[in-house]
Amino acid sequence: MKKEKIIIGSRGSDLALWQSNFVKRELEKKHKNLSVEIKLVKTKGDKILDTALSKIGDKGLFTKELEKALLTGKVDLAVHSLKDLQTEIPKGLMLASVTKRHNAEDVLIARKKNVTIENLPEGAVVATGSLRRRAQLLHFRPDFKVVELRGNVPTRIKKFLESDWDAIILARAGIERLKLKKFISSIIPKDVILPAVGQGALGIEINAKNKFAFELAQSLNDENTYRSVLAERALLKALEGGCQVPIGAYAEVKSNGLYLDAVVASVDGSISFRKKIRGSKLKPERMGRKLAGDLKRAGAKIILEEIYNGTAR
Repeated sequence: MKKEKIIIGSRGSDLALWQSNFVKRELEKKHKNLSVEIKLVKTKGDKILDTALSKIGDKGLFTKELEKALLTGKVDLAVHSLKDLQTEIPKGLMLASVTKRHNAEDVLIARKKNVTIENLPEGAVVATGSLRRRAQLLHFRPDFKVVELRGNVPTRIKKFLESDWDAIILARAGIERLKLKKFISSIIPKDVILPAVGQGALGIEINAKNKFAFELAQSLNDENTYRSVLAERALLKALEGGCQVPIGAYAEVKSNGLYLDAVVASVDGSISFRKKIRGSKLKPERMGRKLAGDLKRAGAKIILEEIYNGTAR
């Protein structure tokens, strides 16, 4: 029997390669007659490393070049950290599946074990490249000084170790996937900082015409994670959020329905609106849009307008 072959498009960072190799292994495990190749694609987000993500202002920062490769048939699948995949997927492409979610929280990396956000010293310097983290962090501890941090996971840790900062914040999933758990001082509860939309899950994007790629991707789909992230992504889309907007959200399927928790905060952390909703897991996108409306009516609309108009505090 002739061996089938497909190509996965991947960014070249350690984490992106871990993700693509994970999908490759899972596919080859489930489909014995399949050969999977990984092809590296450099994205704009990989090239611009000296500017804050919020200032680059491009929603397809880590995806555009991969999507071009999908549209031209150079690759069959693109594996994304779902939090990097914009809610508006280009015509001709589709999100074919979402893998089972890893732990979605953020973590604190400090100088010693068991250091938490609560017991960091007054006026501590904390680094992050995320407006979402910055806003929620400053809402919780207005005394902190938050500084900019870019680069892939190992680079960020290296920068921290060479700096005089008190701590940095990263996603738990990336740290654990790269076997860098020893650097974690504490896990930040979702009550304090809600994760990014889709954080901890991998999204597999394909060319909508590629039926074989669709079948393969579907074999890795985790239904509960898929429905959870649909709710989160619908909320983000309704709020028109991206890297420039401090929005956190987390949805989870439980025995009695789908729970969605979301926050919109001002960049300086002085104002924060947070709301929760429970509904049917069969209507995740409707739930996401409903909660977005609730947040806007509560006052988040003002924060969003200030950000879009460039007058954010």
